[in-house]
Amino acid sequence: MNTDRGISLKLCILLLAGVLACTNAVAQGSGQAEKDDDTKTKQAQAVSKDVYERIQKAQEAVDAKDYSGGLKMLNSLYNPDKLTEYEQANVLNYIGFIYYNMDDMANAIRTYERLLAIPSLEPQMAKQTTFTMAQLLTVEENYAKALSTLDKWFILETNPAPEPFILKAQIHYHLNQYQAMVQPIENAMQVARDRGKPVKEDWWGLLNFAYFQQENYSKVRDIQKILLQTWPKKRYWKSLAGAYTELGEDEKLIYAYDAAFTQGMLEKGTEFVTMAQLYMQAEVPYKAAILLEEKINSGVVAKNAKNYRLLSQAWMLAQEDQKAIPALKSAAALSSDGEVDARLANSYLNVGDYANCVTSAKTAVRKGGLKSPDNIQISLGMCLYNQQKYADSKAAFRKAADTPRSQRTSAQWIRVIDAEIERNRQIRLAEEAAQKKRKEIEARRAQSARA
Repeated sequence: MNTDRGISLKLCILLLAGVLACTNAVAQGSGQAEKDDDTKTKQAQAVSKDVYERIQKAQEAVDAKDYSGGLKMLNSLYNPDKLTEYEQANVLNYIGFIYYNMDDMANAIRTYERLLAIPSLEPQMAKQTTFTMAQLLTVEENYAKALSTLDKWFILETNPAPEPFILKAQIHYHLNQYQAMVQPIENAMQVARDRGKPVKEDWWGLLNFAYFQQENYSKVRDIQKILLQTWPKKRYWKSLAGAYTELGEDEKLIYAYDAAFTQGMLEKGTEFVTMAQLYMQAEVPYKAAILLEEKINSGVVAKNAKNYRLLSQAWMLAQEDQKAIPALKSAAALSSDGEVDARLANSYLNVGDYANCVTSAKTAVRKGGLKSPDNIQISLGMCLYNQQKYADSKAAFRKAADTPRSQRTSAQWIRVIDAEIERNRQIRLAEEAAQKKRKEIEARRAQSARA
């Protein structure tokens, strides 16, 4: 049988309290009978000595864990034709309790239903038994009947404690009636405040769940703030972050994660990756890079291509291309396509390492799978140009021009290269002419010296 341990524990306590109350009533009745054996005063609210003693023997059996023996004694005792209604109530109450201890909820419920059918049942016992019935029905997952029974109890009880309201909310939860959960939980909280008692953490959690199921994320956000102020726990920071996400309050999302990070509540690699992504969204990529690099190096964040790419992106956004290169190299080594190699080539270009730029660009082309193959050809052409390998550079730009969007850029670079080649040719010609002129002057001087 599937039972709720929380409900069962409370139920057990309440049942025990009920049995003790009834036992006291029986004992008091017996004492009165012994004192006034010849009177009939309040006979309806007393038990005979014989009934009392038989109940006591049944209780001794129960205390010895002999539930079957105790049940047998009480069943033989129960006879509506021979017992007063008050005696019947006491016997049935104890029978129900034994069935509960035997984990026989069905018979416990049937017994309490018989008890409630007694016409002269004391209001206090009727109230107590009705509440016990509601709890048993909840344990048995008969939620609709449990709810109607609990509503009857609320009519009988004029000053309920907070816990029955919470039970009602739990029943609504099992019935998937999430909106109906809210009012009883708020009632429980108000009663607790009025009585000077604390509002419990799990009540807030239950209320939070009710609003979450209704997608009322503003309420979820507000409840998480209350939970964090009173019971600062990691899961509440995450829930608050989730509420901010659903509400589109991204500017506040980073504060929730940053607070959890500052308090040392982040533990998983995925949490640190999320923290780094939030830093980047908040335009503080340097903090993202420092965090990621530390956690990757320590092994907390997985050393995979995705995380290395994120690290390199953080360094590049922080305009730290030189620091982005090691991450890109690691990511490139783990990547089957050439995308990361293309980024690595661009980083080498930015730091002026043209030889490695050419190598990485060619690797990117060889691996393939590029989203913009024309862009890597432009980067390759630029690196080759800076190496003064003009023919190879022009060849790269011509390949880039195969993509229409890069035709203009490629043509401009080719003109620059051609102009550079022509300028170098003119410089070379001027140098050759100057050298020739110098030689002629030196020759004339030598000739004049001989003359």
